[in-house]
Amino acid sequence: MAHGPDAIREWAGPRRVDRVSAFVGQSPTAVQLEPAVIRVAFLGRTSTYDQQDPTLSLPRQFRNCVAALPENATLTAYFYDIESGRKEADVRSGSRAHEMFDIDIPRDGGIQELLDEAARPGRRFDVVICEDISRIARRTYIGTQIEHQLEQLGVPLFAVDEGVRISEPGKRTKTATQILTRRVKQGVAEWYVTEMLEKSWDGFETHTDQGYNVGKPCYGYRADHIKHPVPAKRAKGMKKTKLKVHEVEGAVVRKVYEWRVSERLGYQAIADRLNKDLTTNPPPVPVDPTRAVGVWTYSSVREVLTNPKHTGHMVWNRRARKGNGKNKLNPPTEWVWSPKPSHEALVDLETFVLAQQVAPQRERSRTSPGKSRDPQAKVVYPLRSFVYCELCGRRMCGNKPTALRYYACAPKRAWRPEGHPTICRVREDSLLEALESFLDSRLFGAYRQDLLDRNLKDLDHAGRRNRVDRIRALERALADNATKSKNLLRTLEVADDVSKEMVRDINERRAELKVEKASLEAQLEEAEETARQAPNADLLHELPLGAVRLDGLPDELSRQLFEALRLEIRYDHATQKATCRVTLVGESLAAVTQVLNRSNVVPLPVEIADSSATSKEGQQMASSSTSSSMMVCVASRRGHHLGRGRQWCASGSPATRTSPTPLPNSWRQSCGRFSPASPTASSVSPASRGVPIRFSPGSCWSSAVRSRSCCRPRTTVSARSSPATWPTSTA
Repeated sequence: MAHGPDAIREWAGPRRVDRVSAFVGQSPTAVQLEPAVIRVAFLGRTSTYDQQDPTLSLPRQFRNCVAALPENATLTAYFYDIESGRKEADVRSGSRAHEMFDIDIPRDGGIQELLDEAARPGRRFDVVICEDISRIARRTYIGTQIEHQLEQLGVPLFAVDEGVRISEPGKRTKTATQILTRRVKQGVAEWYVTEMLEKSWDGFETHTDQGYNVGKPCYGYRADHIKHPVPAKRAKGMKKTKLKVHEVEGAVVRKVYEWRVSERLGYQAIADRLNKDLTTNPPPVPVDPTRAVGVWTYSSVREVLTNPKHTGHMVWNRRARKGNGKNKLNPPTEWVWSPKPSHEALVDLETFVLAQQVAPQRERSRTSPGKSRDPQAKVVYPLRSFVYCELCGRRMCGNKPTALRYYACAPKRAWRPEGHPTICRVREDSLLEALESFLDSRLFGAYRQDLLDRNLKDLDHAGRRNRVDRIRALERALADNATKSKNLLRTLEVADDVSKEMVRDINERRAELKVEKASLEAQLEEAEETARQAPNADLLHELPLGAVRLDGLPDELSRQLFEALRLEIRYDHATQKATCRVTLVGESLAAVTQVLNRSNVVPLPVEIADSSATSKEGQQMASSSTSSSMMVCVASRRGHHLGRGRQWCASGSPATRTSPTPLPNSWRQSCGRFSPASPTASSVSPASRGVPIRFSPGSCWSSAVRSRSCCRPRTTVSARSSPATWPTSTA
């Protein structure tokens, strides 16, 4: 009989959880002599399948782990993943890349399945083994988190390159040096992958700066293959790619941008237009041709309009291709642009920016005219998506509580700002009447230029003169800089005795001139960009003359007109005023003219024009106007006259208060065309057509209309122009 510590070990032996249970009929001595079997789980990982070969990496890891096991250990479970080691712990094992390969290792799951089984009482393993601690994770925090989780569950984690020392039952193994080694290796692993990512990022930036494309060429371009500069890669047939304009797709891209900027069409509306002729407008083909749908879609048009490569610059890092945000769009501040254009541009930067500015205005707004697809829709609202609530900034929607039509704003309680009523409404006919008067007098009237405040024109001319003077001064400075550089070389050529000091001084002076030249070029580019972005009042001359009748105008034409004019109406319920803003952009002037030529217009007969000019305001305008076009008269929606004894001319001045006079037959027969702009009107250079002029909040002219909405006595609709002061005229 054993005595002392041996007796205690003999008594505790059969009760140890790491011993094999005694079989029936066996004595305790027999169980004590039987060696303990250690159950081991294999854990492996290899990174992205497109950069590594899992059929080589995983079998190598498995072979090294098997070779490091002691004699009394056996593998009972197999876990491995094919994914990045930089993922968060809770999103690991989400990849199904292992299904793409024939790997001769059984698989019970990934690291998440291993952690789940380790927490269960009937787990199949006692320890976990891996080839290298970096196989667990490439980030120290994630690796130690998984290691600590296994440790709390009583499952040790071993790495082959650290040495596998599984302690015997009842004995404690020293692990201080092993922990130090592991932590150092984890830090080195994280440093290594971070350094590789930084160097890879720098390489892609240089690749972009040089104008090389990454991936499939975007729609509108085709690949222009260039021999690889590295001889070893060139010998393997590898090439680099730049972009070259596609003969057919390039014209489609220009057409799409033109529709977006001039008509402000939505993505689906543009797709519908393109789908009418798929031969002329071939749809894009995705990277995987099997996913092609053969037509233009909402997303394919959006991809064309949001791709900055169409500006001629090479752009990289628009989307996150790895990590948790895979394939998500990065913010524009993180995009990498080539400093100079690297390929032929399909659109300029200004057009690209204008196309991006359409999206916030078009968000959640239907482009197609007519009724909504909702089967309950019965009414067409011509100002839909153009009327906003000044109190909360939301777009007002059509509302028809009675026989009259309104535009209403009724936000939910949680989104309702202080002072905002439960619902506020404004009559549609009130808005249309004032809008029609504004368009006829301020945009398409014969005295529209005279209605602009004189101070605005003076400021515009002075500002334009200052901008031109600055550009000319910078150009002269650049010419002087080039002359000085040439004189330095000429001095060196004609000098008889060239000393080292002279060469040094000339080199220093040349370096100074180069710095000065770079600074002048940057200033010149900024000045030219400022000149391009400056408001240009001469755009008003490019609009035709005439009077438009909004009542009865087809919804398709009215929407095209409002979109081309960048119409925005903001209604302030507190003051009962609606502010109308119109922005003239050079690219949209052609669209305005095209829509107006298809609209109903009424030219003003000569005799009425002469009679209206007898008024004091009309005489003043006639004397100050340089336009020779005829005056036009607004036609009333209520018949042949405006009612209330007043008739309105394009200038906004009321004619003599007389009995209503029916319109002559010649007026009715001439409806349908706008009179062209006066030949004497000042022209606008092509370079300035892209410059917008805005009629925005400032001093205003008001046209008061009778209000029948919400029991309010009056609703005032004003059209504003900043910073000009409009003459006040009330109907």
